Amino acid sequence: MTGTIVDVPGVMVGHAQEQEALTGCSVILVDQPSVCGVDVRGSAPGTRETDLLDPLNLVSVVHGICLSGGSAYGLDAASGVMQWLEEKNRGLDVGFGIVPIVPAAVLFDLSVGDPRIRPDRSMGYEACCQANRNAVQQGNVGAGTGATVGKLNGFERAMKGGLGSASLRLENGLVVGAIVAVNAVGHVIDPSTSEILAGPRDEQDQILDSVELMKEHTVSLIPPGTNTTIAVVASNARLSKAEVKKVAQMAHDGLARTIRPIHTMHDGDTVFALATGDLPAPVDLVGALSADVLAEAVISAVKHATQAGGLPAHRDLKR
Repeated sequence: MTGTIVDVPGVMVGHAQEQEALTGCSVILVDQPSVCGVDVRGSAPGTRETDLLDPLNLVSVVHGICLSGGSAYGLDAASGVMQWLEEKNRGLDVGFGIVPIVPAAVLFDLSVGDPRIRPDRSMGYEACCQANRNAVQQGNVGAGTGATVGKLNGFERAMKGGLGSASLRLENGLVVGAIVAVNAVGHVIDPSTSEILAGPRDEQDQILDSVELMKEHTVSLIPPGTNTTIAVVASNARLSKAEVKKVAQMAHDGLARTIRPIHTMHDGDTVFALATGDLPAPVDLVGALSADVLAEAVISAVKHATQAGGLPAHRDLKR
């Protein structure tokens, strides 16, 4: 066990990034077409192919998922994932060829690094070339390269977010994993200790409570276009399309436990859920465990992050 989402049978992860421009993308590939669902809770999402994942709609499986920086520009990275999959002859047979199904979600990272450089088709393709079953790299990689948190005291007093992953395995063989790019407007808290790990800072670099800051003002402090946390949870359970959507809904609890505030008007918080296997498991159990591992992945993201773009990370201010 690596303690990351690649512990789920059939899952690979690859990253590509531009460290000077502070942006990147991550791809989650599956060995076999896998049932997928999605739940979007933020009110400013940037997504692709999410309507297709509605249980009422035709296609029930996907061939990969792309998480990307670059705001709406970053959706182009999914085209590179499609290209790579087509070259491997992996996709939906439509009679005149194949069409890889690759849902995607993006976060806003144009406020750090070089906003003129965004994840594109070539970066998505490169992330697929790098995909493997090794322990997932975390911190300032892939979709987490330019991620930031804690923007309610001005962006200059924010902190570095990042990409994190976690997994768990039950004795019956059920494996549940998560990967997340944490780019929250609010602060990140460890629910087991109530410690704020990363968030808005004051002039002495003390980390502040975002909700308390909001209470002090009668107008919104949330800067538009600076946020969004995006994630994938996966398991080797046998689930229907409706059930994986339920898992995605329940997994959002992991974000709510660790990020405050979450699901705001200026966030596009999105969680995808994958079912890659044939192991019988109650949907409520898979959903509950998905929330647990997603919360753990959020914490891992900020703990692995390193300072960049003039912003400190958790490890820089750790007391």
